[in-house]
Amino acid sequence: MKQALPFDQLSDELYQSLRKAEAISPLSERFPQMTLVDAYQLQLSVLARRIDADGERVIGKKIGVTSQTVMDLLRVDQPDFGHLTSAMLRDDGAAVAVSELIAPKVEGELAFVLRHDLCGPGVTVADVLRATEFVMPCIEIVDSRIQDWKIRIEDTVADNASSALFVLGDTAVDPRNIDLSVVGMTLEMNGEVVATGAGAAALGHPANAVAWLANTLGRLDMSLKAGEVILSGSLGTMLPVRAGQNVRVSMGGMGSCAVRFV
Repeated sequence: MKQALPFDQLSDELYQSLRKAEAISPLSERFPQMTLVDAYQLQLSVLARRIDADGERVIGKKIGVTSQTVMDLLRVDQPDFGHLTSAMLRDDGAAVAVSELIAPKVEGELAFVLRHDLCGPGVTVADVLRATEFVMPCIEIVDSRIQDWKIRIEDTVADNASSALFVLGDTAVDPRNIDLSVVGMTLEMNGEVVATGAGAAALGHPANAVAWLANTLGRLDMSLKAGEVILSGSLGTMLPVRAGQNVRVSMGGMGSCAVRFV
């Protein structure tokens, strides 16, 4: 018989780790019986506490594990997702204290802001583009509450898809006026280009990632809502950051966004 997971204990561990910026040992090592269903249940449990105890509001979703390389690393055949809250959004050019995080890294992404709800299953790329108000450059600051990033898919899902903060850009673009699959991304640290990528890195087209999420949620009787921000997945490698680094992500024809680490 499968041993029951101590959900309350694990939920509290993850929540306290987030609030205290102190890592915990990998859940998947301590509880190898944990399933993806268990992990998403833990994710929602921590989210509920952030809403009830801390007054955070859900303002969107993030999609992770959109590259084949990361899927192979985590031994899965599909992306994952987490929730964005009001406490996670930072202004373009804002300063972020590294001391408030554990082991932060940055990614350059495209953010979709929805004009209409998206209800799966059956959502297509065309549906996503029609439902989108605009797209923007985005820096996602990821962080793992799991010690030394020793994660399997169950760990990162339980940990809200390893999300921490995000910064939206200075330009809103109609996605119907640009081919998002070939949009080029450049990530600079202190003025030096350290990573590049293109829209096709996110499941071949960033809107594919959003369609995947809408259809996945649809099977759970959930939907993406008008006004939500959807981070569609990294367009390049994930890079660690430290205090004293200034990060800028630029997208071809779409402007840029920046953040300072102090």
